[in-house]
Amino acid sequence: KRGDLFEQHQTPEVWVTLFGSAVFVPQPLNMYDLESLAHVAIPGAAAVGLGLAALYTYHTSQISIKPSPHDTMKTYDREDQVDHAAVAQKLEDISSAIEEGAVSFLKAEYKYISAFMTVFALLMCIPGFLENGVYAGVAFFVGGLTSLTCGYIGMRIAVYANVRTAKQATIGIGEAFVCAVKAGCVMGFALVSIGLLVLYALILVYRNHFQEDHQAMFEVVAGYGLGGSAIALFGRVGGGIYTKAADVGADLVGKVEQGIPEDDPRNPAVIADNVGDNVGDIAGMGADLFGSFAESTCAALVIASYSQELCSNWGSIVFPLVLSAAGILVCFVTQFFATTFFVIDKIEDIQKSLKNQLLISTVLMTPVAVFVCWLYLPATFVFEIKTGSETGDVIRITAKWWYSAVCILMGLWSGLFIGLVTEYYTSHSYKPVRDVAHACQTGAATNIIYGLALGYQSNIIPVVCLAATIYVCHMLAGMYGIALGALGMLSTLSIGLTIDAYGPISDNAGGIAEMAGLGEDVRKRTDALDAAGNTTAAIGKGFAIGSAALVSLALFGAFVTRSEIGLVNLMSPLVFAGLLFGSMLPYAFSALTMKSVGLAALAMVAEVRRQFHEIRGLMDGTAKPDYARCVSISTDASLREMMLPGAQVIFTPLIVGFVFGKTALAGVLAGALVSGVQMAISMSNTGGAWDNAKKFIESGQLGGKHSASHAAAVIGDTVGDPMKDTSGPSLNILIKLMAIISLVFAGAIDKYGGFLWKWL
Repeated sequence: KRGDLFEQHQTPEVWVTLFGSAVFVPQPLNMYDLESLAHVAIPGAAAVGLGLAALYTYHTSQISIKPSPHDTMKTYDREDQVDHAAVAQKLEDISSAIEEGAVSFLKAEYKYISAFMTVFALLMCIPGFLENGVYAGVAFFVGGLTSLTCGYIGMRIAVYANVRTAKQATIGIGEAFVCAVKAGCVMGFALVSIGLLVLYALILVYRNHFQEDHQAMFEVVAGYGLGGSAIALFGRVGGGIYTKAADVGADLVGKVEQGIPEDDPRNPAVIADNVGDNVGDIAGMGADLFGSFAESTCAALVIASYSQELCSNWGSIVFPLVLSAAGILVCFVTQFFATTFFVIDKIEDIQKSLKNQLLISTVLMTPVAVFVCWLYLPATFVFEIKTGSETGDVIRITAKWWYSAVCILMGLWSGLFIGLVTEYYTSHSYKPVRDVAHACQTGAATNIIYGLALGYQSNIIPVVCLAATIYVCHMLAGMYGIALGALGMLSTLSIGLTIDAYGPISDNAGGIAEMAGLGEDVRKRTDALDAAGNTTAAIGKGFAIGSAALVSLALFGAFVTRSEIGLVNLMSPLVFAGLLFGSMLPYAFSALTMKSVGLAALAMVAEVRRQFHEIRGLMDGTAKPDYARCVSISTDASLREMMLPGAQVIFTPLIVGFVFGKTALAGVLAGALVSGVQMAISMSNTGGAWDNAKKFIESGQLGGKHSASHAAAVIGDTVGDPMKDTSGPSLNILIKLMAIISLVFAGAIDKYGGFLWKWL
């Protein structure tokens, strides 16, 4: 259909068949040069995303914290009671404290991560250990460095925008909403654009060395995904432990024991709590989804290298990157519906506007994905995968361009459905969370029972969606179809990250408004922004878990393809034993991370109690708490406790692969995937439901604040904090990182692995 189109000296007038009908297109031949189009489209889309991020950074910088003649008469609801200069100074001081805490934590964390990256990269470069190990090590280091950069950018814009969102809330709900969304856009578009641009540049550099050996080239490029995912592990686990240790300490002592409001400036842990939102939910979450983007792209590239038809044209082989570039442009159009086209003037419109971002981006991406598939993929292409058998059997999978389009759309729409189901189970606008809130009337025990049941039940529809997507994609295009399904789910990642980052920014804005004493009406607006942010954060977690499942399976397929395993036989004792062992790993990992939060929280609770007991005048507001001490406790505990869970994830696939062999490792990866996805969904949704049940009661329902129902809800929320913000989200990285490590080391495992099993 298009194969002859790119031969030299062809007539500029060609017949193009689209959906079975012939269309005469008198165009110059170079309009169809896919390589040239790819060279323009990928950097061009990244430039658009970075340009938007720069523009919205400038817009945010133009919001002044200090009062001016233009806003003093229309800001602050208690106009007759407020000293504007004093409030402005408070805003600046609080913002500086949060920024200082976040920067100091990331600097300390990045020292540990940099040491790990250097050692691991050198390990990969050992002569004879990995084929082309030096190139894989460089790709790993570049991926890790890119992930660190993106996380740091997100954290900086978040701590810069949160105080300005609080300031804008003194003017109106619409102004505050736009400020938070634009800051979220900076995070979303900068991360995806930088990730795409750096990956494509790395591929072009390696292309000069590997020439037409696409299999070897993309195998080492997979190190880029490994680097991003390794950083995500430490970012998610370390950041999650940090934020939840502070949150649990602030809630248990401040709310439950002392009876003071959330984010009360008298609470010594309040600054550490707000710092945690930035290092955990911004930097950690950004690194997580960057890892998903990098890994799904690398998996698709590795599998595509086994098709001669795709390898025959550069535009076809780098199609996964072109799809991501198209997604940036679609998201660029979508964000205007929240920032420009529609004005938020009522609290009820906030959640609707954020949900519309998901709907609009999915609808717009649908025809774009089909068009890009038609333009860049051959009419028919075949994958030839060796089974590794002694007879040299080869599995042949034939796919068509529209098969690929269906795979992408399955992933795209599954992601939307998973997001909407997550919203249903975690928003207090719907029955499940309200049932949990009503259960609080009979105490904390019934609250916890209902919350756990909700989490288990919330697995059903997402798992069905994922199962249907996996089945259809594999039937149409094998493991390449599953990789495209993951890319389809992540094609609107810029918008997904935008609404995800919106949540912590709004949460911080509410805390800053409370600490600065901006008034009840301002706090009511920031509470509304925060409540919507809690739901969008839960949607983002569901989206991340769904994409992690597809990404992990795509990486599993790439590992099986590279290792020439062929079909994984579940009746094999070695594979089945690996399956059982792998399904246990998410439980062991969750136990480590939950206990780590508990240990850090114990130290935080003891410190907060000590300050309330020893600092005279603290409860009266005449003395200031020692915020820095609480920040230090969270920092030290998170850095110390993240080591063991990280070691489990990184070394398990290597030990299993080299000791028991590649087939046992295949079983371990499959078991961890099946168990981890459902556990992650359950934990995240249970924690989100408990959080919003508390918010529902705090809105004045079922007795409101300081009632027995509220006390029970606070306990449930405290139990759910490490589930939804530490263990649950970190499970995404467990299943992805184990798979990408297996893929990168597949050659070495195939060559040296299984020495113990062979001996037995």
